[in-house]
Order: sequence, then C-alpha cells, then structure tokens
Amino acid sequence: MESKWSEEDARAAVERWADSERVNEDLALRVYSSRLIGREPTLVLHGGGNTSVKTRLKDDTGEEVDVLCVKGSGWDLGDIEPPGLPAVRLGSLAQLRAREALSDEDMVNAQRTRLLDASSPNPSVETLLHAFLPAKFIDHSHADAVLALVDQPEREAICAEVFGDRFPLVPYVMPGFALAKLAAEVAEAHPDAEGLVLLKHGLFTFADTAKESYERHVRAVDAAERYIATRRSTLGVPRRAVPTLDWARIAPRLRGALGTEGDRQVHYLLHRRSTPVIDAYLGREDLDDVSQRGTPTPDHVIRTKRVPLVLELEPSMDDAAIDRAIDAALTRYRKDYRAYVKAEAAKKGREVVALDPDPRVVLIPGVGMVTVGTTPKAARVAADLHEHCIDVIESAEAVGTYEVLPLGDVFDMEYWSLEQAKLGKKQPKRFDGQVVVITGAASGIGEATARLFAAEGATLFLIDREPKALEKVAQELAAAHVALDVSDASALRAALAQCVKVFGGVDGVVSNAGFAPQGALHTLDDELLQQSFAVNFFAHHVIAQEAVKVMRAQGFGGFILFNASKAAFNPGKDFGPYAIPKAAVIALMKQLALENGEVGIRVNAVNADRIRTGLLPPAFVEERAKARGLDADAYFRSNLLKREVTAEDVAGAFLSLALAKSTTGSVFTVDGGNIAASPR
Repeated sequence: MESKWSEEDARAAVERWADSERVNEDLALRVYSSRLIGREPTLVLHGGGNTSVKTRLKDDTGEEVDVLCVKGSGWDLGDIEPPGLPAVRLGSLAQLRAREALSDEDMVNAQRTRLLDASSPNPSVETLLHAFLPAKFIDHSHADAVLALVDQPEREAICAEVFGDRFPLVPYVMPGFALAKLAAEVAEAHPDAEGLVLLKHGLFTFADTAKESYERHVRAVDAAERYIATRRSTLGVPRRAVPTLDWARIAPRLRGALGTEGDRQVHYLLHRRSTPVIDAYLGREDLDDVSQRGTPTPDHVIRTKRVPLVLELEPSMDDAAIDRAIDAALTRYRKDYRAYVKAEAAKKGREVVALDPDPRVVLIPGVGMVTVGTTPKAARVAADLHEHCIDVIESAEAVGTYEVLPLGDVFDMEYWSLEQAKLGKKQPKRFDGQVVVITGAASGIGEATARLFAAEGATLFLIDREPKALEKVAQELAAAHVALDVSDASALRAALAQCVKVFGGVDGVVSNAGFAPQGALHTLDDELLQQSFAVNFFAHHVIAQEAVKVMRAQGFGGFILFNASKAAFNPGKDFGPYAIPKAAVIALMKQLALENGEVGIRVNAVNADRIRTGLLPPAFVEERAKARGLDADAYFRSNLLKREVTAEDVAGAFLSLALAKSTTGSVFTVDGGNIAASPR
C-alpha cells in the first residue's frame, strides 16, 4: 500500500472547508485524510472504520471549547463532509473514563448530550475510545491484511515480527465503554506506540498531524501486505477443478427456496459475482471447513450472517435434483442458525427475537458467490464484505490458521442493539425485493409506470428501443436496462435471461411497448400487418412466456400485465393493423390466466384510450379531432368524465392490478368513460 497524501490536495481541502466558525483547518484536514482511508476498499467498506480529531471550536455563545470531532452514524469515510464529523465537548466526555461501568444506552446518551450541535448525527459507538486516547488525530480501519495477521492462534508472535513494538495488541472486547478503557490503558503502557492493533477488530493509528496518522496507517498495512505476499507466493493450496454451471437455470429455483419457508414468504434479490479470486477460493478442497469458521471481524455478521451457505451442484442434475439439493442445504442452514441462536441465548440467560434464519451469502462452486438482500444495495454490500472475507481467509491460511471469535462473542455482536441499528428503521415498501420488468419504459405510459413502481420499492429492469431516453430514465431510477426492439424475439428472450442473471428472478411484468400503424385492411401491405403483430402481439407473448417459466421455477406466483388499448374492443376506421393484434392480446391474457392461476400467476390487462404519448402522432390527433369538430385538447377530454386521461392514470391502473391478489383474467378500463369500448 502506498500513501495517497497530496500537499496540494490537502491545501485545497483547507480552502474548500475551513471557511466557517464550525470548520477550522484541523477539521478540514480530518475530512481530507478520512476520505483517503475511506476510498481504499482494503481498509474499510460501507460505513466501516472511524476517524477523529481533537481541536477547538466555538459553541453557540461564541466561546472556544475543546471538542472531539468524530465520525457520525450514517456517514461513509469515502465521501464524508464536515457535518459527518460531529463535534462533542471533550472535557466532560474524557472524564467518563473514571466510571467503573457505562451501559450502551448511557454511553449513547452521554455522547449526544455533549454534542455542540443537537441536530448532528449520533457519534460513532467508538467515540469514547477516540476520546480516551490522548492523540490529536486518530484513524481506525478494518484493514484486510491486518485482520489476516490477528485472526490467528499465533497472533502475538506474528504481529511482533511484522510490527515490532510500534503497535501493541489489545485483546478482543466488544466496542463500547469497556473497550475504550482497555485501549487507553494499553496505549498508556506503550507511550512510544504509533497505534494499536485490536484483535478481531482492526488497526488504530494516531499522531499530532493528520498526515502522520494517515501515513502510519499506510506503513502498517503495507508491512502486513508484504509479509502475507511473501508467504502466499510459496504456498500451494489443494484446489479442485469445478465445472461451470448454468446460473440462469439455478437462480430462480434458489431465489424461490430462499424466499419461502412454510407460511413465511420474503422477496429476496440475488447478486452474483465470479472472479478468478472467488473461483479459486470455491475450488479449495477444504472449502467446507474454512468457509464455515466465520467472519474476520464480528461487526460484518449483521449483513452477511456468521457463515455462508455452501451449495454443491452438478451439471448433470435435472431441475428436480437441483430443487432437492437446494432444499436440503437450506433446511440444514436454517436449522443450524436457529440452534446457534437458541443455545447462545440460553447460555447468556437472554431472551431475544431471533432474526430470520436465511443465509446472506451462498457459495456455489461452478457459479460463484451469490449474495442475498431485500434491496440491490443490501445484496451488493453483502457481496463486498464477503469478497474481502475471502481475501482475509486466503491470506490468513497462507500465514498460519484462520481463527475467529467464539460463538458467544459473535452472538453478542449480532444481537447487539447498536449493531442492528446500522441497518436502519426504514419503513418497508409494498414492492421491496420484487423485480418488475417494464417494456416501452423510456417515455409515456411505460415511463410513468416505471416511476410509480420505483416509488413503491420495486427493483426495475427496463426495456425500450430508444437507448438515450432509456438510459436517462434508468439512471434516475437506479434501474437495470436493455435497449432493444421488442419485435426481436431472440433479443427479448435474452433480456429476460439477463434480468434473471442480474437479480435472480422476476416477480412482475408490465408489457407495455407498442406502436399504432394505420391503414384500411383491404389495401394494407402484408409487411405492415406482420410488423404490427410482431410488436403488438408476439412481443407480449414472448416476454410473458419467458416470465412464466421463471415464475414457475421460483414457486411464489407473480403478475403479468398487458397494455391492451381500447382498440381491442372498439376499433376505429383505418385502425385495423393496430386493433387486431391488440384484440389478440386480450385472448392471450385470458389464456395465460387460465393456464397459470393454479401456481399463483395473475394475468390482467389495462384498456386505455387517448393518452398523450408518442404512440399517437400529432397529425393523427388533429385528423381525429377535426372529424369530431374538436380541437386537440377537447379531443383528449372527449369521454364521459370530460377529463383528460394521463399516463400516470394508466400507471396507477397497472399498480392496482399488480397489488390485486385475487384478480386475474381481468381488463381494467382507463379511458375516462367510453361505453363502446367497455368490455362485456
């Protein structure tokens, strides 16, 4: 590891941030060096680590007071700003060290009541550790290389060889008051130390300047990395060749099993990673042993569970055999998790509400590392953390023997209220964890539908033939997307397969894409009618066919919604090329509802009319309006309710049908009132 410190960038940071009474040069440099640490993934990930500086700032009376500016809850070191380092009055905070004990709740309260600004975020749970150490600047990370050295039976000897006496060891204690007191005592016993190594926890460095504390951190990690690299270069690990498996075939079966247990149903998203490092790890002959020892540091357990599920499959397995293998492995995993919670809670005389027993990491040789979450972010976070867990395990095994904390300590961390608080208390949304595919999503009804489903928590996979417009909508909604013409059946099938590979499955489809050709049938070219059927009928069939296969493999139903149009029931003059395939879509909807109701797949259609979208060219609108003696605005209000129907109205109908658990084979009319087009 090399230092990324730049004097030019440090000066720029001071010029940028040190411009108010609440942000001085010390704090500006603290922000700058915190970002250097936070942007190195081998040091911290997803809010991990914390930093601080002791300085003087003015309070609301204008008086300068001694404060500790320490990383606040909810901030990530990689992009932290000055508000992410709330100032805590230092004098009385440091005096808490004289206490014999301090509960977690009292500790949090003590920190909040000493904030200079009451609106600041909660200071880190390790605030007291930063306060009790005398150094001005303090940096803390969960460096992979350092964890590989301390997660060892012979950690004292190894650390002495690597660090000498510059980094004394602090025995493992859960974060909080007790750890803060212990770390301060160790630091005082080693006045020349450059930092501390906390067993099963990470690295602390400190100094009088931000630069020196940061560079001490870099030098310590670099020494650990060099030590590991020497040993890994000479180590031969027995590994086996693993045949490649078809992830698209496995994914929905795994997703369905993960999301279903008795009456309990959860919609999980799956995230797959396969790299040479991951694949080599999955080829270890001792994978069943090393993978089940636990996480390098216990505070990862809330996002990854203590151990992954190892799922062994063979290319020769048929679907039934895959289902049996998944069910057997998952049943064992859930049973073991519940037994662990019950046993540890009993040992400690505690009553806890057990968390769900589902794995967050599934290791599948031949597929890769698959992570599980109710949001794409949660699944990616679990993947990032376990990918680094793999590196620590490989490094630790090269150095000696990978060893983690006893189950009791892991349980204490997993069921620690301050640790669980990291997951937040966000109110769940109606489509959390559900994957919804929307075609024609770049504009009009499709775009409005995408925005509405996104607001309800859906994870979106968007399809449209206009790449620039699609990219814009997808970026705004953080959605996966593929640009294609839905009349290309092979491309459409590939897109659905891609959705399964990315998220693990499909829960709903809004098949909306279409175009509106015109012409009298007796003069119509065959090519135009065929083109209309390709887009306005066969594309609906293809996407529904692929979605049904996935939903059946998942085993917990789903919904398929078609944009049918009023033309299916009330065709207009010269509108046959559009109306005929749309009428066929209604028949398709009913047939799919008939065939798939027994497995919980609901199939419905929306019958919309006169929506201002690109489907109706301006010339067409003007012609139709003129024929009725209306202007364009009046044309769109020409219905029983005398109000214009919007794309958002149609999107609302799609949402209502997606939520209608007892409705299938139905047509939902959204046209402001048109008796001639009402289904009967």
